[in-house]
Amino acid sequence: MAVDLLNIEGLEASEHQGPIVMVNLMRFRDRSLDGQGSGWDAYLRYSALTVPMIKARGGTLLWTGQAKAVALGPQAGNQWDYVALVYYPSVAAFIDMMTSPDYQTLSDPHRRNGCAEHVIIATSEAYSKFKAV
Repeated sequence: MAVDLLNIEGLEASEHQGPIVMVNLMRFRDRSLDGQGSGWDAYLRYSALTVPMIKARGGTLLWTGQAKAVALGPQAGNQWDYVALVYYPSVAAFIDMMTSPDYQTLSDPHRRNGCAEHVIIATSEAYSKFKAV
């Protein structure tokens, strides 16, 4: 599988039912591994292909922004460039997208080319002012 660090077992073991928000933390490469611009450029190519896949599964991009500074906690290892909050109607919808042939062959190569590191944290809602859909 192209998405070699995807924790399907952990996601399924959580037995979470209902909507989920994925917190994406990204650190970009200075240069895209494919030589086509910066890591940010590769991430923009990734986003253009991936957002329609998210929407096709009932999800949506809730919020994105530049990470400015670690406000609390250790600095080492926590310098991120970008943060994205992505809503999915279920864990199954997320897994379906991430394991789809289109994601693996079209989108994921751009993510790998652009991101030096990409961590996704699955969260369930306790409180929100966001209206996801």
